[in-house]
Amino acid sequence: MKPHRSPGHSPADLEIAAQAAARVVTIHQHLAGWMKPGMTLAKIDAEIARLLTQLQCKSAFLGYKMGGKGPAFPSQACLSVNECVVHGTAASLPRPLQQGDVLKVDIGVVYRGFIGDAGWTYHFGKAPSEVRRLMDTGKRALAEGVKELRPGNVYLNWAKTVQRICEHEAGFHLVRGLGGHGYGRTLHAPPFVSNTVPEGPNDWAEAHYPCTPGTLVAVEPMLAAGTSHVVQAPKAWPVLTADRSMSVHYEHDVLITAAGPRVLTDGLQDVPDEIA
Repeated sequence: MKPHRSPGHSPADLEIAAQAAARVVTIHQHLAGWMKPGMTLAKIDAEIARLLTQLQCKSAFLGYKMGGKGPAFPSQACLSVNECVVHGTAASLPRPLQQGDVLKVDIGVVYRGFIGDAGWTYHFGKAPSEVRRLMDTGKRALAEGVKELRPGNVYLNWAKTVQRICEHEAGFHLVRGLGGHGYGRTLHAPPFVSNTVPEGPNDWAEAHYPCTPGTLVAVEPMLAAGTSHVVQAPKAWPVLTADRSMSVHYEHDVLITAAGPRVLTDGLQDVPDEIA
């Protein structure tokens, strides 16, 4: 078991982090009752901007550069439709949303210096049975995986649970190369939290890091109906399934405590996910 230090957040810091996460949940709750078929991603992004201002925070994504280089992210939130798994921009789908579309809304906020970052999946209209199964599998994997983020476990326990539910039991495909992450005053920090177990000795350095109290992690299963492989256009943000099959994304903010995981975005799982 490799050493892993707690980031050293104070109790006051962690309370601000909880308030940031709560703002993400508030925005999702509003959107679930406000979004309608016929809206564009641009309109939804503008509404998120309005809510961010109302909640006295700002987007953690707008202007973000992965690794500090490359193109700046151009939208308030990540809005990813159907085969777009994550990192969709407000301009990535010009047409209005319609019955049958699956929209992943990933919202990142900065509130009093701390990040809140969580995504959820919505279906426009009543979801067909196989899409409903894909969505429910993602939610179940997230809920069961979070239970493994407790002292005495390592991050590999999370991946084993998520991969068992999504791939071995449900027959879907977890996206390779993407995963969760630590966060705090920055959007991305150690540890990287893979959704799948390592396939080789050098695949995932943090797999055996212990779940240390005081650590903030954003954990996020990303799964597709047909493939684990994705493509991304050069110098572009959206990540698409390689076979253009349907995809979903679910993300919670979690504080690892001495007593176990505390889901800072608790309540997100109760947000209605079929948009009438």
